[in-house]
Amino acid sequence: MTAVGLVVAQFNHAVTTEMQAAAEEAAADRDVEITEIIDVPGAYDSPLAADRLARRDDIDAVAVIGAIVTGDTDHDRVIADAAAQGLTDVSLNRDTPVAFGVSGPGMSGAEARERSEKGAEAVNAAVDMVEVLA
Repeated sequence: MTAVGLVVAQFNHAVTTEMQAAAEEAAADRDVEITEIIDVPGAYDSPLAADRLARRDDIDAVAVIGAIVTGDTDHDRVIADAAAQGLTDVSLNRDTPVAFGVSGPGMSGAEARERSEKGAEAVNAAVDMVEVLA
């Protein structure tokens, strides 16, 4: 059975709670075990938690979920770029799939709520990569 670690950004909690539910449902549908869930403050904080999970021998892949909504500045783009690069680095440095299920930037809170399926997509991508690389 494939074991997945899940990192959940708590910023925009109303959205990420729905994303987490979708992730857990996708894992159940694919007979995948979510070994551990780590809640982090926001998407920017997710690479460190993903790295901790990717180091573990009992975790085959990591799925990261979060929602980055737009504000009055370009802050959302800075956060999204940093999170994406950090998670890419974890995946390459640990030789472990890290799936990017973070929606945004450049969207409203309502648009983020419409993308709760990103949680399922992240789990599915993580498992798909484990299978591809096996």
